[in-house]
Amino acid sequence: MAKGKVGLGRRGEALAAAQLTAQGYTLVAHNWYCPAGEADLIATRQGDWYFIEVRTRRGGAPGAPEDSITPRKRERMAQVARYYLSAQLPDADPAWHLGLVAVELDRAGRLIRMTLYLDLEGEAEELLDGGA
Repeated sequence: MAKGKVGLGRRGEALAAAQLTAQGYTLVAHNWYCPAGEADLIATRQGDWYFIEVRTRRGGAPGAPEDSITPRKRERMAQVARYYLSAQLPDADPAWHLGLVAVELDRAGRLIRMTLYLDLEGEAEELLDGGA
């Protein structure tokens, strides 16, 4: 079962990475690990840095992908972002954001929607609506 969840997560990450690249983001890292945790995607755009969690759900799974981001998860994401920036850009102080890409697939694995939150507190941007 874990293999299925891992595969589902990797599929969501690949879809999100491709769509972000198409939207003009430069992907810097994928599944970047540090002692504080992991960032699914790290991207830049117009000088800002984005530390993006990708959450994927397949048809029938309870709850929306967005619902799975808890305050504890947000704090870990911030720790990872700070760790990355201090390790990779020690002399810089760039603007950075914690983001989310929510991916929903139907039971057959077809994309239903992909929504980008550039900032976890901000507005959503539909990257792709499979129903449109």
